[in-house]
Amino acid sequence: MVSVFSEESLMRSSRWKQLLNREREEKDAFFSIHPNSPVPLEDRDGFNGLSYYPPNPEYRFELALHEHDEKTLVEMTYTRGEEKEFLRWGEFRFESGGVEHVLQAYKSGPGEDRLFVPFRDATSGKETYGAGRYIDLQLETHTTAEGKWILDFNRAYNPWCAYSEKYTCPFVPPENWLKAPIPVGEKQYTSSRQRSAAHV
Repeated sequence: MVSVFSEESLMRSSRWKQLLNREREEKDAFFSIHPNSPVPLEDRDGFNGLSYYPPNPEYRFELALHEHDEKTLVEMTYTRGEEKEFLRWGEFRFESGGVEHVLQAYKSGPGEDRLFVPFRDATSGKETYGAGRYIDLQLETHTTAEGKWILDFNRAYNPWCAYSEKYTCPFVPPENWLKAPIPVGEKQYTSSRQRSAAHV
């Protein structure tokens, strides 16, 4: 079992929360006004920011990546029906709520530094996007000095197909479906038009 925070990390938790909140503010600003925002133009006037769970350091882990000796191919189906192959690169093992969990981390190619960690959990389809959420890990920014990866579920985000049907996104492989809830990160998106229709 890996502790969520070392003593030194706890001392930095306030800084971590400030950084997380700033990232969320910057994302809201991007979604509100940027030409490349996934939020449809007709929804942007009523866009008041994304919905998040409060930051919770208990869902931030510093973990070793158990790299697979054999990098097998996993074929992921996308929301529009196309398929793409990913390499099953390694796995993260962690404990949450007294339960041991395993999540596979993927790469789109052997030379890529980024790890792609899609997952579903017990909140999916209820409080969070039904198809699951993603975490992206970059080697230069999401590793510690000791070489561990920082798997922070507070940074779990919705794929862009959660905002508009014009985008296509990979479904989470069943091997990354968690039975426990992960009540942090981005919540399900509801557009201003959907909220208005719900009150009719």
